Amino acid sequence: MSRPVLLLVLLLLCGGAVANPDFTLLDLDGKPHRLSDYRGKWVVVNYWATWCPPCLEEIPELVDFHDRHKNQDAVVLGVNMEQVSRDKLRQFVEENFVSYPVLPGSSSMSTVGPVQGLPTTYLVAPDGRLVARQVGGVTAAGIETFIKNSK
Repeated sequence: MSRPVLLLVLLLLCGGAVANPDFTLLDLDGKPHRLSDYRGKWVVVNYWATWCPPCLEEIPELVDFHDRHKNQDAVVLGVNMEQVSRDKLRQFVEENFVSYPVLPGSSSMSTVGPVQGLPTTYLVAPDGRLVARQVGGVTAAGIETFIKNSK
């Protein structure tokens, strides 16, 4: 089995996750993003930090996935899990060409499910059900394969 497929096959539901999660977080421009506002689309919720090497490695994959799907069937929401100023985070986002919404978070916030390490990525189905989790890096191909096999 290929690595991207294996990574997302390992996602299949975990204990402690919320069946139909929801949250509202503000992006870097102060615009609220409520998870339930994306019903009808697949939502990739990626918990990450700027100091995390595997997080940095997967950013281009998440950008690629988001850019190809955002106007159709899926989006990426990046939840930053570190104490960093909005200005510093905005600079990082611009320098790394991050095209998906980045939502400053914190370790004390309500999450989709457990975040035991970074990166942690959750996949929420179009009907709002949490269907997968991956601790560690993901790829665009792996996410697409998982979605295709879930239909």
